[in-house]
Amino acid sequence: MTLSRLVLAWLPVALWFLVVGWAVNRWIPLLSRLEGGIVWTVSEALLVTLFGSLWFDSLGHGGWWLLFGLVGLLAAGLPARPGFRALAISVLRYVGAGALLAWRLA
Repeated sequence: MTLSRLVLAWLPVALWFLVVGWAVNRWIPLLSRLEGGIVWTVSEALLVTLFGSLWFDSLGHGGWWLLFGLVGLLAAGLPARPGFRALAISVLRYVGAGALLAWRLA
């Protein structure tokens, strides 16, 4: 996996996370705590991109939606038992990121 391919995969994921964060803050103000700022969001997108590159380049291609859905559940903080909306938004963010990475890396 080349660095340029990783960067080209990371950019749409970072944009996706920023758009979802903006939408959450705009339409659901109570869930604004999901986003800690642009730096955190872009860093999170980088980690998800590296995770996705590991999955798509070495481990497999099928079942990506389940894998990223489970990561979204973990990222939502299941031990803290978040509300349903926060949980759904977190899973949507990660499944969307997985879809973008499947499109760019698979």
